[in-house]
Amino acid sequence: MRVALVQLVSATDSATNRTEIAGQLAALTQSDALDLVVLPEGAMHDFGAPDLDLAPVAETLDGPFVQLLTTEAQRLQTTFVAGMFERTDGLPYNTLVVVDADGLRATYRKIHLYDSFGYRESDRLSAGAIEPVVVEIAGRPVGLMTCYDLRFPEHARALVDAGAELLVIPAAWVAGEHKLHHWRTLLTARAIENTVHVVAAAQGGDRYTGHSAAIDPWGSIVVEAEDAPAILRAVLEAKDVTNAREVNPSLANRRIRS
Repeated sequence: MRVALVQLVSATDSATNRTEIAGQLAALTQSDALDLVVLPEGAMHDFGAPDLDLAPVAETLDGPFVQLLTTEAQRLQTTFVAGMFERTDGLPYNTLVVVDADGLRATYRKIHLYDSFGYRESDRLSAGAIEPVVVEIAGRPVGLMTCYDLRFPEHARALVDAGAELLVIPAAWVAGEHKLHHWRTLLTARAIENTVHVVAAAQGGDRYTGHSAAIDPWGSIVVEAEDAPAILRAVLEAKDVTNAREVNPSLANRRIRS
C-alpha cells in the first residue's frame, strides 16, 4: 500500500483551509499511484480557542470539505481519510471521513473526547457511538482512530479483533510537556502490541506537536515529520504484518480476552 501523510497547520477559517489543502495536494499526482492519503484531525477547521463554538462552522457530509476531498480523490484516483466537524442538531461530531473517487464511503465519529490536560472537548463536541470502524482500502482492512483514542489500547485492540491490519490515526495532538514523548511512545506501542502498521497524520505549528509518522509492525519508524507542513510518503507491505505475527504471535497467544 502506497500512503501519503499530509501534515497541516489548519486555521479557523474553512475556506482558507480548503485552499491550503488543495495547494499542498498539488504536489501529488496520479503517477504517485497512492492508495491512501491521510489528513489530520481538524483538517476542515482548527479547534481554535477553548471557548470557540464549533457548531456554526460544522459542515454536512456533503458539504464543501467532502466535495474538495472527492475532487482530489478523483484527480489522484486514491482514497482520503481526513478529520472534520460534522453538523448535527446539537453539538457537532468530530468525524473522520473516508472519501474516494465516488464520494463518501464511510465515517468514524470520535469515541474518546479529549477531556484531559485541562481541556474539555466534550463541552463543544459530541462523542460517537462505541462502534469501532474498519474499512477496506486497497484490499487491506484499515481501522480508524482519532487523536485521544490513541491513549486507549482497548480501542486499537477492538479494531484489530475486527480484522484491522493498519491503524490510521488523524490527530491534533496538543503540544506541551511530555506530549511529544507520549505521542511517539503510544504510536509505537499500538503498532508493537497489535503487530500492525500505524499511520498518523498530525497538525503541526506552534500549538500542536506535529511529527506525523508511519510505524511498522515491529514498532520501527518508517518515516516521520518535524512540526512544519509536510507530505510524507511510505510503502506499507501486507507481508510485514504476516511476518511479524509469525515471529511474534502475541495476538494468538492471548489468554485474557474481553
